[in-house]
Amino acid sequence: MTVTTAPTTGVFTPAHTNRLRAWWSETSVFALRNIEHIRQIPEKLLDVTMQPLMFVLLFSYVFGGAIHVAGGSYREYIIGGILVQSLGFGMVGPATTIATDLTEGVIDRFRSLPTVRSAYLSGHYLSEMAGLGLSIVILLGAGLIVGWRTHTAVTHVGAALLLLLLFASAMVWLGTWIGLMVRSPDAVMGIAFTAVFPLTFLSNAFVPIVSLPSALQWVASWNPISVVVSAIRELFGNPVTPITKHTWPLDHPVAAAYGACLLILALVVPAALRRYRARTTD
Repeated sequence: MTVTTAPTTGVFTPAHTNRLRAWWSETSVFALRNIEHIRQIPEKLLDVTMQPLMFVLLFSYVFGGAIHVAGGSYREYIIGGILVQSLGFGMVGPATTIATDLTEGVIDRFRSLPTVRSAYLSGHYLSEMAGLGLSIVILLGAGLIVGWRTHTAVTHVGAALLLLLLFASAMVWLGTWIGLMVRSPDAVMGIAFTAVFPLTFLSNAFVPIVSLPSALQWVASWNPISVVVSAIRELFGNPVTPITKHTWPLDHPVAAAYGACLLILALVVPAALRRYRARTTD
């Protein structure tokens, strides 16, 4: 008797569907595990709630009167910069969590369970994105209180929000890779501050590039943070200061910002997955 089997190339069989359902179920469990940690230790949310709120109030009411922006309000100018800086520091959470789980042997215990190996990373990603999404909502709400408004069509505002989520996603995966690379959770904060602070302060996030010395203007003009911030301001219709050093990214900030985020993801996601397999293989 001849047995005929259906071709499986490109076709989702019940087995594929079951594996996908199992992966999603396990991803949700790992995501809820991380969220449960926040319920038990609410202080973990301070970096995505109170810290961005303090930056908005500080720059709006303390420095806002001393810094003038041509063509608009400094309070509208600063929101884009604070959004990008806060999301940039979003790499700290995932990096610290993963480094802690590795050093304490938590991931080794998870490996003894009958779960899909990648579910840990995907659940971790979902929970971190939820935290950064909350940060975006709080920052935009605080911006509305201090006088920030959008001045473009709904489609442009939607494109700005999509760019913020894409940038947040890139930072989560970058933090995931850092957490898998470091030997101790204590090293994460030093790496994050060393990377994020120079990039944000040598950019147009808080002051117009024209106020910087000529040599630093070139640095700021090629800085990817400047590009993402400029794209957010352009899409929201907020003040965009004149370009003193013309570079392709600053002349086309929206396309360059989306391209930069996708490039980071294309480089970091495979690197993180390879490192995760290496750290969790006997």
